[in-house]
Amino acid sequence: MISYKEEFTAFIMQLQDDICLALEQEDGKATFKEDLWERSGGGGGRTRVITNGNVFENGGVNTSTVHGILPPSMMEYLNTEHNHFFACGLSMVLHPRNPFVPTVHANFRYFELYDDEGNLARRWFGGGVDLTPYYLFDEDVIHFHKSLKDSIQPFGDNLYHEFKIACDQYFYNHHRQEARGVGGLFFDRLGCHEEGDISRWHNLTVSVGKSFVKSYLPIVSSRKSMSFTEEQKRWQEIRRGRYVEFNLIHDKGTLFGLKTNGRTESILISLPATVRWEYNHEPETGSPEARMLEVLRNPKEWL
Repeated sequence: MISYKEEFTAFIMQLQDDICLALEQEDGKATFKEDLWERSGGGGGRTRVITNGNVFENGGVNTSTVHGILPPSMMEYLNTEHNHFFACGLSMVLHPRNPFVPTVHANFRYFELYDDEGNLARRWFGGGVDLTPYYLFDEDVIHFHKSLKDSIQPFGDNLYHEFKIACDQYFYNHHRQEARGVGGLFFDRLGCHEEGDISRWHNLTVSVGKSFVKSYLPIVSSRKSMSFTEEQKRWQEIRRGRYVEFNLIHDKGTLFGLKTNGRTESILISLPATVRWEYNHEPETGSPEARMLEVLRNPKEWL
């Protein structure tokens, strides 16, 4: 019997290595600093942080493998009577220096719950990738979505549409009535209620993870050398404020990490280095900034 606990842990560790190397080569200046940590309740992780690069202002590519006892609040959230858990995953957020290069987020995870005797009770895969541009280049968004669609097409013809809608619904600032970005894929609890072979969902999650570099780095390469003004940088920082709002108010991964005594520094590496809030800010009608905001307020089909 395949141990997905061991197999998926090995996958995310290798994926972390591969992604960090590709990002360092793209940046050309900054390298990742590694920080190994242990969780008091069981397990630990490998945090890698990049800062002050030619391309990436700050970001993190983190892996963690944790286990222990779920607090009652998380048991209620997961709708389970089981409180012994194991979770492993890779999570990353990259905030570029140039406002024409989009921020990107990705997460790939595996979760197990056990009964009081230690027997496996439930297990599932989850994850996704989403893009947050500050200026809209339709061809970049189309490339991003097509790469993700290609990665899951072998596993079901309707999955891209299903996971794209789930992404639009999840990464949404309800208090602003606007999307965080232009979406991508989002899926959770794949295999949770299936008694049979879970290998389909394992292979799908691995495929999406392997597609990350080719979905994002061509966009970075084409935009990273574009010149920009102070006003365009200001707009980027205003939009970063919306990113912070989502992560601190709505994001379930942030909640899970903090509620299960995760490492706060590793969890909050998702926040940008510089950000601003300006009261009741609205871009000028007809401007590129206004077009970006219009798409965020009315998510669209890209393929």
